[in-house]
Amino acid sequence: MQDKSVTACILLLFITMTLGACSSTLQPLETERVKPGINSKVHESLKEMPEPQSKVVAAVYRFRDQTGQYKPSERVASWSTAVTQGATSILIKSMEDSGWFTPIEREGVSNLLNERQIIQKTRQQNNQSGRLSPLLFAGVLLEGGIIGYDTNVITGGGGARLLGTGASGQFRKDQVTIYLRAVSTKTGRVLETVHTTKSIISQELQSGVFRYVDTNRLLETEAGFTYNEPPLMAVTEAIDEAVKMLIIRGEDQGIWSARDTTAFNEYEKKYKSIKEWEEREKTNYFGLYDNEKLRSGLDISANFLFGSHIGSYSAANDEIGGAIKAEYFLSRQLSLKGSVERSKIGAQQVFSRPYTAFDLTVNGHFTPNSKLSPFAGIGVGNMTYDSKPEFSSRGYFPTVSAEAGLDYRISERIGVHVGFNYRYLIRDGLDGVSKGSIHDQMWNVSTGVSYSPKFLQ
Repeated sequence: MQDKSVTACILLLFITMTLGACSSTLQPLETERVKPGINSKVHESLKEMPEPQSKVVAAVYRFRDQTGQYKPSERVASWSTAVTQGATSILIKSMEDSGWFTPIEREGVSNLLNERQIIQKTRQQNNQSGRLSPLLFAGVLLEGGIIGYDTNVITGGGGARLLGTGASGQFRKDQVTIYLRAVSTKTGRVLETVHTTKSIISQELQSGVFRYVDTNRLLETEAGFTYNEPPLMAVTEAIDEAVKMLIIRGEDQGIWSARDTTAFNEYEKKYKSIKEWEEREKTNYFGLYDNEKLRSGLDISANFLFGSHIGSYSAANDEIGGAIKAEYFLSRQLSLKGSVERSKIGAQQVFSRPYTAFDLTVNGHFTPNSKLSPFAGIGVGNMTYDSKPEFSSRGYFPTVSAEAGLDYRISERIGVHVGFNYRYLIRDGLDGVSKGSIHDQMWNVSTGVSYSPKFLQ
């Protein structure tokens, strides 16, 4: 007993020191030195834009938050806004960095005019000659704002715990949307309008141990961290991308022009070839890949199985096997699947027999146009021994079945899946014993790779 106590104390000391080291890494105990602000991920491509024929004098009066949303809080009312109120400053910085605009001050124009009046009166009082230069006027106004901040667009997580030890993780996706338009000051015509959407990801990972290491000695440890993508950086990236889109579309329509047309065309071609923008039309409102061709026609898959049966003997063998499955999609959500399964079934020190099972199931896919889709189905089938065993009066057993799992499509032709299959025997006596009102049952966990030749659509 004493040795166990000493071991537990040493283990607890080691865990405490480890968590202390981790906490000092994940959460610094000292303040950090000031450093330049972080640029968005698209800022570099914004600065790489070819030079314009001549810069456009543009004014931004106010690029404001039009959502009116406050930070979500589960316990108390929060009066802090969900997104930044300084989007005008971010937009002006993006305009400067693009090299295509000459921004002029309009958000604080009243302060500018007051200061110019002070300068003029001071010069008059001191008999100083010289007039102030006239203010620049804008040929283009940039208008718009942050028009959407959607929280909990997608949430999820997972975890496992065994004997007081486990780990879990969860995530949440928010998204912010902005609109930006260019308006001619001469005619008031809206020259071009663009909009961008940026996701904001929050993740939490944690693990812990809660168990007795000895009589009346409880060990409890916790570790984890949370990652929250800054909403300010999401707004900055969305604005940088919107300015870049506005310049490209404006040049295409002849609103402004590049000095080197060939270089600009190469830049535009490179911009439009980015995978995220190629597939943006294929994403749904959740920002997930949306393609009707992901699940269509005929799928053929090879599967690895691990399973057993539930019968009259408690010590059933766990066996591995394989299966070939063919699935034809009757519609986007509904499919008909046929499978041939080969494995063994048995009980320890009682029997062990190979079998072949045939199943025909109707499956429903919950998100058929997304790369990841849960599925579930029901069907009928038949389980057959290679030869009639001596302990049973028959060699085949009709079944009803149910299955559920996850299907992930790497491309339109290739996918991977994992699932759970359950069979209930219409006739009892799979293991040679027929008793009770509940018949024998079979189960297995399967994983496999599927291929779609796309010739039956």
